[in-house]
Amino acid sequence: MYIISSNRLATVILTILFLVSCSSTQNNTPPYNIPPQELVVSEQFKNPIGFYDATPSFSWKLAQNKNIKKQTAYSIVVASEPELLPNNADLWESGKVESEQTLFVKYKGKKLSSRQKVYWQLKFWDQDKKASAWSEVSNFELGLLHNSDWQAKWISLPKVDKAKSPNTNKTSYKVQYLRKEFTLDSKIESARLYITAKGLFEAEINGIKVGDDVMAPGWTPYNKRIETLTYDVIDHLQDGSNAIGISLAEGWYAGRLMLRGYPKVSPKVMCQLEVKYTNGNVKTFITDESWKATQEGPIVYAGIYDGEQYDERKEQKAWSLTSFDAASWQKVVAEDIETQISLTPKRHNTVKSVQELGPVAITEIDKGVVIFDMGQNMVGVPRIKLPMNKDGILKIRFAEMLQQDGRMYTKNYRGAVSTDYYTAKEDGQIEYQPTFTFHGFRYVELSGFSANATPDKSWVTGVVQHSNYNLNVEFNSSHEKLNQLQSNIIWGLRGNTLDIPTDCPQRDERAGWTGDAQVIAPTSFFLGDVHSFWMSWLQSVRNDQDEDGAVPVMVPSLGGRLRAGAGWSDVITIVPWETYQRTGDIGVLEENYASMKKWVGFYQSNAKDHIVKMFTHGDWLQPYSTHKRDERFGITSNKLIITAHYAHSVNLTAQAARVLGFESEAKEYELLFHAIRDVFQNSFFDTQGRIIEGPETQTAYLLALAFDLLDDELAQKAVPHLLEQIKLTDNHLRTGFLGTPLLPLVLDKIGEIELMYEILFKDTYPSWFYSINQGATTMWERWNSYTHKDGFNKGGMNSFNHYAYGAIGRWMYERIAGIKPIKVGYKEIEIAPIPGGPLTSAAATYNSPYGKVSSSWKIVDKQFNLDIIVPPNTTAQVFVPGNTQESIKVNGVEFESNSDIKLLRKTNKAFVFKVNPGIYSFKTNY
Repeated sequence: MYIISSNRLATVILTILFLVSCSSTQNNTPPYNIPPQELVVSEQFKNPIGFYDATPSFSWKLAQNKNIKKQTAYSIVVASEPELLPNNADLWESGKVESEQTLFVKYKGKKLSSRQKVYWQLKFWDQDKKASAWSEVSNFELGLLHNSDWQAKWISLPKVDKAKSPNTNKTSYKVQYLRKEFTLDSKIESARLYITAKGLFEAEINGIKVGDDVMAPGWTPYNKRIETLTYDVIDHLQDGSNAIGISLAEGWYAGRLMLRGYPKVSPKVMCQLEVKYTNGNVKTFITDESWKATQEGPIVYAGIYDGEQYDERKEQKAWSLTSFDAASWQKVVAEDIETQISLTPKRHNTVKSVQELGPVAITEIDKGVVIFDMGQNMVGVPRIKLPMNKDGILKIRFAEMLQQDGRMYTKNYRGAVSTDYYTAKEDGQIEYQPTFTFHGFRYVELSGFSANATPDKSWVTGVVQHSNYNLNVEFNSSHEKLNQLQSNIIWGLRGNTLDIPTDCPQRDERAGWTGDAQVIAPTSFFLGDVHSFWMSWLQSVRNDQDEDGAVPVMVPSLGGRLRAGAGWSDVITIVPWETYQRTGDIGVLEENYASMKKWVGFYQSNAKDHIVKMFTHGDWLQPYSTHKRDERFGITSNKLIITAHYAHSVNLTAQAARVLGFESEAKEYELLFHAIRDVFQNSFFDTQGRIIEGPETQTAYLLALAFDLLDDELAQKAVPHLLEQIKLTDNHLRTGFLGTPLLPLVLDKIGEIELMYEILFKDTYPSWFYSINQGATTMWERWNSYTHKDGFNKGGMNSFNHYAYGAIGRWMYERIAGIKPIKVGYKEIEIAPIPGGPLTSAAATYNSPYGKVSSSWKIVDKQFNLDIIVPPNTTAQVFVPGNTQESIKVNGVEFESNSDIKLLRKTNKAFVFKVNPGIYSFKTNY
């Protein structure tokens, strides 16, 4: 589904060509009159409601039309009503602005306020100074921006009981069901439900579920910030009497979590329903002491780690309808909103059910015990539909792998029970999908169904869930295992972006490890539209940063001693910088610069002569580690790792300062960087470029070269020592979490492309293909978490869905396919594929901030063929590998320079062109 075939890519390109040729004549509209496309606000939100940003920015794309090359000016109009556009905008008129900018144009109009709905429109002028038509009208509606906007109170039962998971000592809060009836006495114009929870909620109005979000509102540092959601519920309401019901579970807020255990808090919910009548009056209904609640509902318990228990016999039909008798329900208690906790509209897309998978096989391992193989390691929940007997208990277990005897392997789930139960009310077909939990699994085991039933594939559907973002890249090559690696990388990201970036989705962890996050972030921007996802989580990082600048190794923080760690906590400098580079959004630097400085300050406060004393997880899970304390930490010198990351964070902070115009601070940080670099060189390397601190490792050299921590002469001397370390391993990697993402970048930097291809295409341990040979459908935590020969790794840490090693994806798209930003946000693009290894073709299409970028190459009969698409308002440098002593054809004819394409130079291996937006085909002898 996520790998585009060569034939399909050709179809895509032909389709684009067709659309380009048609678009200029569609509706008899001349090409210069085609309006801007894909209007979004701030971090790529399209027509949002409950929006968080009262000072938004505007972005748009130009149509990919052969006659539209670039923008020379734009005009934006913003109004409080759509009919005021474009000529009578009452909030802001930018006027005609001479600029190529199409990304993150900041709003400079009248102050906006909570609940306000805003409409906007724009047009642009092209390279010939001709104006386009006005775009369609877009809009955004602000949520409740301030605590003072809330009249509602937190509510819950006076005493919230817990239930025990069957056959274990694990407990979870019993789910609360809360309800309230209310009356509407006039015709409705609009209705908004503002809602959030300390825990997880699902709302119903008059028996109809509100929205399609799951695991809402999500996970933030609850002592600092709780996100709120807004729903348009006008279609849920009726004249006269109405009822609202909310089910409330413990979630991350009140359930047990790694290190933290069970907190001394219980779930609470808060909502505010605002109904505007056509006569202009507004009526507000809130959570307060007048609500009633019970825990005697069908969801007995629900926990993040342990699963959900559903008892159909306890269903209270029509509980969210006005006809329901709630006389036996209890009164709730209500609490005022805390002033120290900020209630803010959710900043990134909610978790949704995004895809469904059917089983590829079923196996009955014992009488009445059946395992369903979904064919893909995934994250989400099952939807079960099968026959049950009255009072029968269906047990639903999950596993990522099977033991060699075909039974479920759950040891790697550690303390997570990860089991759902369903008790049937009567004989017959049941249908069930868990509500307040999620699982990481490929296999589903069912037992307890009707003894007379014959298992069928239709019994189980895998419902894939993650934060809702679009996939950005399609990649394909001539090599089957490389294509499988691409699929594994995508599934690894999807499985670990369920509201926050997690290390793994299955065991008693599922935490926001900052090291894993900074490692995958660059690749993630290729894979998905994750801009708002990272911006929101970075806000949580800032929330959890200590006053002294320390950044926890897990965000949201789970407490304990791990309040800072080099290589992990550097996420506060690395991810903002990568986000800026990939999106062009200077706002990410504006928001995070102060925290970047604080983190550097924390380093400084723990440094003596620029050598820092600090904790680090080291080169986590380096293969063949013989660390004297804990083999998981790798053997690279911790002192070297810490100093390298100190220097790197200082360097990134200096670059951010320069972008933001803080020249004096930029110079100070640059001086600090060079001082640290001098100490680094003198402390860890001899004059011949060899490591003298701790064992020589690939990662030690990679850190030095990737972070520019050696002067040019010493760097040149260090390169052979790195290559020697690689040669000693028969050209295999020996890198863990910190070293692996740097390996392809450094080898690329020093011109060792063929060596990187050799490492990438290794089949033997440790390598990316090694896990694929063992059946992997996602990225694994260890290179050898499982082998057909030896079974499961006895060292533990056997997550079969861990995205860190998926960082190789960046090199696949930037070097194999050849798509890379030269200027931030892909304003200038490098298209420079370099064939290697066994590949004879590769292709990628990437949805950049300016539009689709495509690079598709193949080698046929000793000829190199490259087809590319460059989006409007950008330029590209295109490197075409080939025999530069011979000619090259462009679009089927011998190359001749013109206004759209110029030959910049020839190297001994490639033609280098500068090209304007358009579609090009290159062919040369190879």
